Amino acid sequence: MQYVIIETSYVTKLHYQIIGPNELQGLAKDKSLEAVLERVHNRLQYGFISDAYDLAACYATFIAKGHCFNDANKRTAATILFLTLSLNNIRIKFNDLSLGDWIIQVATDQKTEVELAAWLRTQYKE
Repeated sequence: MQYVIIETSYVTKLHYQIIGPNELQGLAKDKSLEAVLERVHNRLQYGFISDAYDLAACYATFIAKGHCFNDANKRTAATILFLTLSLNNIRIKFNDLSLGDWIIQVATDQKTEVELAAWLRTQYKE
């Protein structure tokens, strides 16, 4: 299956739209957004991603845990997750703050990427 993937420049543009003017701007030193996204793309290439939910969870997990930005990593991760689903024709309307809670739990190793993908599947309503 073909998926729409997210390029580094797009993640960076979205991040700068998300972050507030009084927050610490820019990419973190000694971190590579390209390397984080390449990990996702490698998983895709080697068949570890079976659907768009896996892909979205993978992006969100790696961005949240990669800390490539000085601030707003989890917000960027949640936005990329939502965008990945949307670009791959899955629309989920999150009616509460549960997505944010999941991103925090994944970033702090309380939940896994696999659990996040499974939860996303339960949120989709046709």
